[in-house]
Amino acid sequence: MIKKAFLSVSIVSTILLAGCDNTAKIPETKDSASKSTATKTITIGYSDWPGFVAWQVAIEKGWLKEAGLNVEFKWFDYSSSLSAFAANQLDAVLVTNGDNLVTASGGTQGVMIIATDYSAGNDVIIAKDGINSIADLKGKSIATEKGLVDHLLLSTALTDAKIKTSDIKLVNSMTNELPQVFASPDIAAIAVWQPVANQALKSVAGSKIIYSSKDKPGLIYDTLTVNMSHLSANKEDWKKMIQVWDKTVKYINDPATHEDAVKIMSNRVGVDPKQYEQFIGGTHLLDLAANKTVFKKGSGFDSIYGSSYHVNKFNVENGIYKTEMDVDGAIYPALVEELK
Repeated sequence: MIKKAFLSVSIVSTILLAGCDNTAKIPETKDSASKSTATKTITIGYSDWPGFVAWQVAIEKGWLKEAGLNVEFKWFDYSSSLSAFAANQLDAVLVTNGDNLVTASGGTQGVMIIATDYSAGNDVIIAKDGINSIADLKGKSIATEKGLVDHLLLSTALTDAKIKTSDIKLVNSMTNELPQVFASPDIAAIAVWQPVANQALKSVAGSKIIYSSKDKPGLIYDTLTVNMSHLSANKEDWKKMIQVWDKTVKYINDPATHEDAVKIMSNRVGVDPKQYEQFIGGTHLLDLAANKTVFKKGSGFDSIYGSSYHVNKFNVENGIYKTEMDVDGAIYPALVEELK
């Protein structure tokens, strides 16, 4: 399973080169804007994360067509989906709230219209035997891939424990190499996502999870982000998309249909349903009612605003982009608020 991540320097460069401000597109005429996208395909990029793969249920159940929508979901490696969105090759993309800000820093303004989920345990900090809390990490060497989503998790955990970054030694390592790095006697802990986390736990006897995204709900949101021009011309269709999402979440969470949903999702990514169940458990899906709460402006992680303010500062502090982005301008709560 390919985990979503904050963009590497190379991907940011790709976006800067490929992206153009989609608000600068030639406006549609009144006649063309009024035409239903039921006859014009909506293209959405999605990738391997349970909150994104969940859309496969709606696809296979035919709920999009039932809603009068003509939607093509295009499968990507995560970073490639962002590059395609930045190049205006997609109408929308499934992306973390933090990565949407990165894309915007390259000139492509996408607006978040709904949060599909937040990470609730799939992102973890694993420590060796004898280390039982974040406080125990002071003075230790910790490995993670700098600039990625679990660097954010580690940074947040250290701040909460009142440990300065200078009080640890941060070792930059490629995510897929972290199980081997963790086995080194010099490394006390790693910050990593599933399923690489399970590999690391197996590689070092006595190791355990001491902190996870479950301890910080709302730190990492995943969103449906739409090209601003497309949203402006097709708001009613995007409302229908949100209603289909609400139906999808309810189907996945209903005990009577959960097994069928897991089978559909696991088949899409080629993982055994029993194993995939763990990843779904670490992903807190958000239906329409939950989104009405999440899209209320606030400074805490229970609000997508507060979470995005936090990651915005992290991105600047770690050189992902130079100046803070306009978070409020990247969030569009109107559709969620209007739906019942």
